[in-house]
Amino acid sequence: METSVEHIREVVFDVLRASPNPPAALSDATSIVTDLGLDSVAVMDFVMEIEDRLDITVPLDKIAEIESLGDLVNTLSTLKVAA
Repeated sequence: METSVEHIREVVFDVLRASPNPPAALSDATSIVTDLGLDSVAVMDFVMEIEDRLDITVPLDKIAEIESLGDLVNTLSTLKVAA
C-alpha cells in the first residue's frame, strides 16, 4: 500500500469530496473546524473513514492536536511510516 504524503493527502481530500456537502476548495491550510465546519462528531467520523482507507489508527491525543488538513496529512504520514 502506498504511504507517500501525496497519496495520503489525496485520500483525505477524496473523503471530503465524497461528503454530501463537499467543500469548494481544499488545501493543507484548510481548517477542519473553521473552514469545513465539522463538529467533534463529524471530525471523528471523518478520521474513522480515513483510518479505514489507510488501515491505520490515529490516537485520540493526536486528533486533538490537529487543526488543519496539512496537520492531519503530516500526522497520518508519521503514523503510517511508524506502523
